[in-house]
Amino acid sequence: MQWDDVRYFLALARNGSLSATSRSLNVEHSTVSRRVGNLENEIQVKLFDRLARGWVLTSEGKELYERACLIEDETLAFQRAALGTGALSGTVRISAPPILISHFMLGGLETIRTRYPDIVLELVGERREANLVRGEVDIAIRLGRPEDSGLVVRGLGSIAYRLYGTPEMVSRAETQQTFIGFDNSMPDLPQKLWLDDYVGTRCYNLRSNDMMTMMHAARDGWGIALLPCFLARTSNEVVETSQTLKPPNRPVFLLLHADVRRSQRVRAVADAINELFKSRANLLK
Repeated sequence: MQWDDVRYFLALARNGSLSATSRSLNVEHSTVSRRVGNLENEIQVKLFDRLARGWVLTSEGKELYERACLIEDETLAFQRAALGTGALSGTVRISAPPILISHFMLGGLETIRTRYPDIVLELVGERREANLVRGEVDIAIRLGRPEDSGLVVRGLGSIAYRLYGTPEMVSRAETQQTFIGFDNSMPDLPQKLWLDDYVGTRCYNLRSNDMMTMMHAARDGWGIALLPCFLARTSNEVVETSQTLKPPNRPVFLLLHADVRRSQRVRAVADAINELFKSRANLLK
């Protein structure tokens, strides 16, 4: 029995369809089907019912799924332990919000390149929370206090947000100002809750879940947007409003698995990121 076949079985059980599984593993549909078929043939057990609405675990599949999860946990623990034996070379995969990578972190990461020329950084810009236990990334940078247990958490500082718009929009009477808001993809986002309360009955001209879109919309006169200060300062076409009520800052945290911390290269990159945030803390205010 091949571990890779078990890995495909787990992914299909979690995603429920060939298309979703193939996207998550970045492989063809046929590869997923073949791998799961290999496992079924090897153990002589039907794991899935192939239904029109998707692939559904059989009763035998449900029982083996729990045991496969234990295999996965042990395999990932082995991989994390093996990572700790490496030297200051190899790839370190970092997950962070896209805007934080491109407009704040990237300019300061060059110190890692010069200090550790044999380390390759893989930067993953994503809004979702990458799974550190499953080894999706080595280091995660997240906004807001994490609730994950069993992870090493390091505070990096906090990001200030303010209201920005064109000079013409900002100079309008408050009742005539329009706004650029957050969509409902993250209904509990602190910035969204604060802005909705501040705007009240006034008008939203546009909503988005993408910070750069909101930035460009504010620059083009769609309305006033709630933006991180480090991003808004990159444009001379928007100015801060005179609003005295300040939105809450968002704390930033670095997370990594305790096993991965044993890796020299991961620990070196984590320390360098910590130094980066400390040296550029004034840009976040």
